[in-house]
Amino acid sequence: MTIKIALAQINSTVGDLAGNSAKILAFCQRAAQQGADIVLTPELSLVGYPPEDLLLRDAFYAKTLEALQELALNLAALNLQELHVIVGYPILRDADAARFNACSVIVNGQIVATYCKQHLPNDSVFDEKRYFTSAEHEPACVFTVKGVKFGINICEDVWFSDAPLKAKMAGAEVLLVANASPYHMNKQHTRHEVIHKNVVKQGMSVVYANLVGGQDELVFDGHSFVMNQQGEICAQLPHFEEDLQIVTFDGATPLPGKFAPELTLEGQIYQALVLGVRDYIQKNGFPGAIIGLSGGVDSALTLAIAVDALGADKVRTVMMASPYTAEISWLDARDMAQRLGVAYDEIPIHECFTAFGHSLTPVLSALPTLPGDTTEENIQARIRGTMLMALSNKSGAIVLTTGNKSEMAVGYCTLYGDMAGGFAVLKDIAKTWVYRLCAYRNLIAEIIPSRILTRPPSAELRPDQTDQDSLPPYEVLDAIMQLYMEENKSIADILAAGYQAKDVDQITRLLKINEYKRRQSSVGVRVTQRGFGRDWRYPITSKFRA
Repeated sequence: MTIKIALAQINSTVGDLAGNSAKILAFCQRAAQQGADIVLTPELSLVGYPPEDLLLRDAFYAKTLEALQELALNLAALNLQELHVIVGYPILRDADAARFNACSVIVNGQIVATYCKQHLPNDSVFDEKRYFTSAEHEPACVFTVKGVKFGINICEDVWFSDAPLKAKMAGAEVLLVANASPYHMNKQHTRHEVIHKNVVKQGMSVVYANLVGGQDELVFDGHSFVMNQQGEICAQLPHFEEDLQIVTFDGATPLPGKFAPELTLEGQIYQALVLGVRDYIQKNGFPGAIIGLSGGVDSALTLAIAVDALGADKVRTVMMASPYTAEISWLDARDMAQRLGVAYDEIPIHECFTAFGHSLTPVLSALPTLPGDTTEENIQARIRGTMLMALSNKSGAIVLTTGNKSEMAVGYCTLYGDMAGGFAVLKDIAKTWVYRLCAYRNLIAEIIPSRILTRPPSAELRPDQTDQDSLPPYEVLDAIMQLYMEENKSIADILAAGYQAKDVDQITRLLKINEYKRRQSSVGVRVTQRGFGRDWRYPITSKFRA
């Protein structure tokens, strides 16, 4: 018996019940036109993921239930002829005030089955035990379409074997998995391994529908897929794009379908950043973006991403030269703005800097500080931040900060200066990766001037300054940061890997003492297994040193 299953890889917006419902309805119409029997949408597709503390408000559940009932009525009105639609949403059970992460099967306007999530992730970026109750003691959810039995799991359930086994024991031949699995580097390979180990080895094929889109610092990459009973991928949807794909089954066996092109790792990360920027700005209603363009590599990459995300007409750049800005910096900034066709202004900050000096001199001269230290450097950065925020206030456009993860790690950034803004595009991108992503983007079209990529990086806040005056080479800094911060390696492990004790001590010490800065930084896209945000929760006040 031939069965057609539609993977609805949709981009839900948290709390947009009407918009998400309309999108699900539109995908179902398209699927029905192609003869689908089942439509599988992602985890919490009706409300978006993660809703966080919206899940603690009773009104959220009441409005969700209204939206679910209206969606069911709208599906019935379309007369979609026995189309089974799996929709994700949260449930508040009146009997015991327990909250569940659920999926329901809607047929002809009626809910015919409901499954509640058993395994609740509570590490990394996940806090589901804060919000939901596990349904581990409840029965499996299995329904039949054209003689084939389908089970349902939700995301984390398949990272263990017991929930799939429960579905198998209840007769499931195909497991439908609704997911909101956020992206990080090499995530898809891990998903395939987990599905093969915990589901396929139990004799079921798998339909895995993943959310796509940006939600604050998280980006969901989609890349939904179907895996047969032999562990072979039969169909795969694209990275970072909404898509609908119909996969045909012969009974419980999927037939070969379409495969979206694979992206290189650089391509994945770049597209994750583009999607994260686009969705943050568009879903929050900003009319565009403003970027302080310095002539350096970080602002160059930020500008490229912003233009790819929003279009050149939605991006404005400002070059704010100080007394220490090299001529080649504003020449390169002007060149790149022209290549991309964005609005470009130059606002010198010499006079502002001098005025600050005149105002502060009577007070600073009475303090026991050395002349020409970071005080004067930070004033320049804060003047620029003030300029950018003034333009943001007048235009409504959001300021995109340009600092990278390496700088955030060691505090090589200025509070209320270059950290001022609404969204940190490169917050989880190490400096060495900044160069890799620039090279990737230039392969598509050479938009970043070569001199930006070859000159030594500098904040240009004092004469002849380079980043390496204060920091180890970025290859060393980034490697130690990755081992210590992302992979949670011990100091002994890092030293055993061959890094010098002075570099390890400096970087880990700077990581610790700059936590107060990171707490005040803008939200930014997460692309590694551990970013400075939801999954980095170290105390500011702490005497512990490893």
